[in-house]
Amino acid sequence: MHKCDIMSQKKGHKPGKENKIMNKTELVEVVSKNAAISKAEAQKVVTATLDAIVAGVVSDGKVILPGFGTFETRQRSARNGRNPRTGEVIKIKATKAPAFKPGKGMKDAVAKKKK
Repeated sequence: MHKCDIMSQKKGHKPGKENKIMNKTELVEVVSKNAAISKAEAQKVVTATLDAIVAGVVSDGKVILPGFGTFETRQRSARNGRNPRTGEVIKIKATKAPAFKPGKGMKDAVAKKKK
């Protein structure tokens, strides 16, 4: 049994397909079991980790976790779009968006997963 087998099925999808998801509660359970700590402690660890990643991306623009991946902000330039209802051309402002680029370790782990 894999340590991430505490995953739920996404609603509306057929069983047997690649549709498993893990929510924050399930992640806390896995961290609690793997680190042999209470769920309350694991909740604090997971929350603190996610908060630190968000703060790092907001302030520095990039958080690099070797083997896992890189969280960063990417600049989206201004562009023209269309209102789907009216077909009218609208201007879409430039913005920053969060992005994740998986590292080699994650890519290799996903590629080795049984199909």
